[in-house]
Amino acid sequence: MLWVKAFHIVFMVTWFSGLFYLPRLFVYHTMATDTISIERFKIMERKLYFGITTPGAVLTILFGLILISYDPRGYMHPAWMHAKLGLVALLVLFHLYLGKLYFSFRANRNHHGHVFYRIINEVPVLFLIAIVVLVVVKPFGLIGH
Repeated sequence: MLWVKAFHIVFMVTWFSGLFYLPRLFVYHTMATDTISIERFKIMERKLYFGITTPGAVLTILFGLILISYDPRGYMHPAWMHAKLGLVALLVLFHLYLGKLYFSFRANRNHHGHVFYRIINEVPVLFLIAIVVLVVVKPFGLIGH
């Protein structure tokens, strides 16, 4: 079980690295004016989204489900786990939204400025803090300690 937990954490870090960097690429892409840079950002965004971020998300979720399968009643009982899974569901939606933004850039249909992407760039930090606090502190009473 410790190996599964270790890989769950490794792929969570991989997933978050992509969620942190992709909006930053969007900032630079938005500010780019020359064709060479714009095409370079499209390549970087594609490789990051499909080569790192999405596999990281899928493997994080897979190893998380494997962990839960070891003791479904034990893992699914604590309130902190319900909150964590709710945040993970929202994080998946955020991930898919970044994919939508990627496809807009790919089609040269971006409608947002760099300030929008600078704000979006901070969203994963909030998810990371909340999820780590839930898992480590387990704040909802004594259940699940």
